[in-house]
Amino acid sequence: MTIPLRTHGIEAPSSALGPIPFSRLVRAEWAKATDTRAARWLLALVALSTAGMMLAPIFAPTSFDQTHASYLRVAALALTILLPVVAILMLTGEWSQRSVFTTFTQEPRRIRVVNAKLAASIVLGGGAAVFGGVVTAAALGLASASGRALEANLTVGAITGYVLFVLLNVLAGVALGALLQSSAPAIAASFALPAAFALLGAASTLVADWIDMSTTWSWVLENEWGGHVPQISVSVLFWVAVPLAAGVVRTIRRDVT
Repeated sequence: MTIPLRTHGIEAPSSALGPIPFSRLVRAEWAKATDTRAARWLLALVALSTAGMMLAPIFAPTSFDQTHASYLRVAALALTILLPVVAILMLTGEWSQRSVFTTFTQEPRRIRVVNAKLAASIVLGGGAAVFGGVVTAAALGLASASGRALEANLTVGAITGYVLFVLLNVLAGVALGALLQSSAPAIAASFALPAAFALLGAASTLVADWIDMSTTWSWVLENEWGGHVPQISVSVLFWVAVPLAAGVVRTIRRDVT
């Protein structure tokens, strides 16, 4: 006769496993997004291009306002050239490499995986914003050391607009990646669509003021919220909220083979 383990003071092991902690999912998604060769090269290019573009207001002072806020805007524009591509790869890499089956086997609740990727992308954007701030401080130091007079007009609003601008561009990349779920089309779309709407905006005030991110999001960067909140909100819905929501639905319903 088999003697129950309980009689020996030993509890039988439970077969039920607890859910994976969300923090562990975020760390896993961060590692998958940044530990690839492509991601490392892209992040290095983001750093180098930001540092390189920050030399422009130093060596061409007549072409840029010599203010702290102006230098910070240069850093923001430099960061957002390639940073959305890194965010796209966070969402598309596993689909392109066909490793998504393993991910969804480990965590069948797909929405948690998407949320972890989104959280990792926000961390990426926040870290990039901090890096841009450091590069800006270094550029301002070089300009001041050369004897140039700089207007110290950096306010909380200007810093907030800078951070939001970087995050919005990262989230736009996330939204495209979630929607298209293929690296090459999503990366191509991230460059082609803003350029196309900028051209349309040149011919249509409606497009320029409500959809074209080069106009609407520049108001965020320049901290010009007065009278522009509705336009900025519509632009965020168009570029971030709607495609991200559609991408989440597609991720949940898509068959994994």
